Amino acid sequence: MGKKELELYIHIPFCVKKCNYCDFLSFPADESTQDTYVKALKKEIAFYGAQYPDRVITTVYIGGGTPSWLTENHMAAILSQVFTSFSVEADAEISIECNPGTITDHKFSVYKQSGINRLSIGLQSPDNEELKVLGRIHNFEQFLKTYEMARNHGFSNINIDMMYALPGQTAEKIFENLQQVLRLRAEHISAYSLMIEKGTPFYDLYKFDVVKQQAGMTTDALPEEDEVYRITKVTEQVLKEAGYVQYEVSNFALPGFVCRHNIGYWKRADYLGVGLGAASLIDNIRYSNTREIYTYFKEIENLRAGFWQQESGEGRERKLPATNLHASVEPVERKAQMEETMFLGLRMTEGIYRTEFEQNFGIPVEAVYGGVLQHLQEEGLLLKREGRIYLTERGQDLSNYVLAQFLLEK
Repeated sequence: MGKKELELYIHIPFCVKKCNYCDFLSFPADESTQDTYVKALKKEIAFYGAQYPDRVITTVYIGGGTPSWLTENHMAAILSQVFTSFSVEADAEISIECNPGTITDHKFSVYKQSGINRLSIGLQSPDNEELKVLGRIHNFEQFLKTYEMARNHGFSNINIDMMYALPGQTAEKIFENLQQVLRLRAEHISAYSLMIEKGTPFYDLYKFDVVKQQAGMTTDALPEEDEVYRITKVTEQVLKEAGYVQYEVSNFALPGFVCRHNIGYWKRADYLGVGLGAASLIDNIRYSNTREIYTYFKEIENLRAGFWQQESGEGRERKLPATNLHASVEPVERKAQMEETMFLGLRMTEGIYRTEFEQNFGIPVEAVYGGVLQHLQEEGLLLKREGRIYLTERGQDLSNYVLAQFLLEK
């Protein structure tokens, strides 16, 4: 028997300063905090390497925060620990998120030597005024220098992160933005609609506009609902004409360059998250680490495996494997597994394979969702062909409505 596959996510919570739209677990930190954090992270990686000797790492994703803010020595030490503690597949996809203004020529050189073979560079917009509104620390010129440096170091799998439906943005503006980005011929483009989250400066600025936008009313700064639709369609069309395949709602790749790590999430592959607040899904148990950095530092000193007691109804308790770093441990019951299979799988344009559903659950998908599938097909939102179930273009436009249909009654 071959080793079971496992994806690895490494969270670096540090950044130079929070962007105006950001609600991720990230914050500025001094050098000594970063030092302590990297030591703790190495300890956690070594611990799990010993816990999962029967697993092989297929992808590694270093996210944040801004991972590229760490020194190159820190990054090399983290990756060295991964290769020492785990079996890593020879052709594993190893990605790091990096932001212009935090990266140097030498860092790229060390990344390459350390095994990193995929970069995700945060641009968000090629327009300097839009970057200021977003609170980014860089301008487009700095991004171009970063991109050129990456190419000079031989990186041949690069993602550019973009954001659309920004305050004051129009479909014509996003068309211009995309033309500038397409000249670079990155292998992958992630294009996300701006989400205004509570607790961010953007929420304080635009909370009334969000309500108006959702109600189809006239907005003050954010694009109106119809304009957001036009912006989305222009984005999809322009990228398609440039040879990019939209393989998931917000992700576009040149053939052969889909992000394997993200596909693992959408297919509910097992993944291990290490670092502050990191989430894991292993053997249908969902874990998340503590989000308090001093708790993380304290608990890592005596990191140990144990059991999480959980009430399972009718006063019975069940024991779930866990560690003292975990702030929550939640079994994903069969019903929730089926729901997640459908609404994560249908985010991808290829959809879900009926044979895979039946292999996972021992029952045909029609036996669980026959009525829903028929109803959505009749509405022209979903297709069943060649053993696949996937959304039509109209289904993708109404994906929130469609995916909600797959919630099973309690």
